[in-house]
Amino acid sequence: MNRQEILASYSLKYEGDWTRIAEAVRNHEKPGSVPQASYFTIYDEIYPQTLKELRFPPWVIYYQGDTSLLKKDGITVVGSRNPDDYGIQVTRDITTRLCLDYVMISGLAKGVDALVHHTAIRCGGKTIGVIGSSLSVQYPKENRDLYRAMRDHLILSEYPPDTGVRKKHFPWRNRILAALGKAVIVTQAACKSGTMHTVNEAINLSKDVYCVPHPFMSEAGEGCNKLISQGAMILYDFAQLEDLGSCQRI
Repeated sequence: MNRQEILASYSLKYEGDWTRIAEAVRNHEKPGSVPQASYFTIYDEIYPQTLKELRFPPWVIYYQGDTSLLKKDGITVVGSRNPDDYGIQVTRDITTRLCLDYVMISGLAKGVDALVHHTAIRCGGKTIGVIGSSLSVQYPKENRDLYRAMRDHLILSEYPPDTGVRKKHFPWRNRILAALGKAVIVTQAACKSGTMHTVNEAINLSKDVYCVPHPFMSEAGEGCNKLISQGAMILYDFAQLEDLGSCQRI
């Protein structure tokens, strides 16, 4: 059994739990069964260098779709699970402007994430979704059609087959979203939002963070306004999208 298979066996046994896999690696634990799924590990050439820069780089990534998208420059767009009309419109507009030049990356949740993926696909672009459960669990249910539509794109997960939905997985998933994009755009977010986890990870990685400004006293966009006040770049004009994160276009 090679080292990739050993890692995958630990991932299967411990349901993708980073800490328990790390302990198994340190202790040279006897490997078990290897998951029957498509995956790559931190030892593989395909593994993105940006993920290695994380404090806790994923040991194993399970995937469905076109892994060549990992070699292209991407932009991560995230935001509220319950966007208002303004949040919906700016997410669609920004994604439409970017998706033919960059791979669009988001979290395949409802709301802004789903809008990013749907818009990129509709406009003929490419998109990557990073999820917080296994690929065999299509969550949330309202995105099942989107999962099917993304078969020619790419879906990534840190969790092996049949790992269920757990609340703790989603903030942990957000570090991958932050790492994969050359820059992170927040289109709408409240102050208490999972989006903030993604932003914090992006800052730790020295990524550019752009936020769409929202009206005075807007609860739905309070998180964006607060981030702008703390130093995030304000995204106020489509011309700014021409040079996000100093990316090279696809």
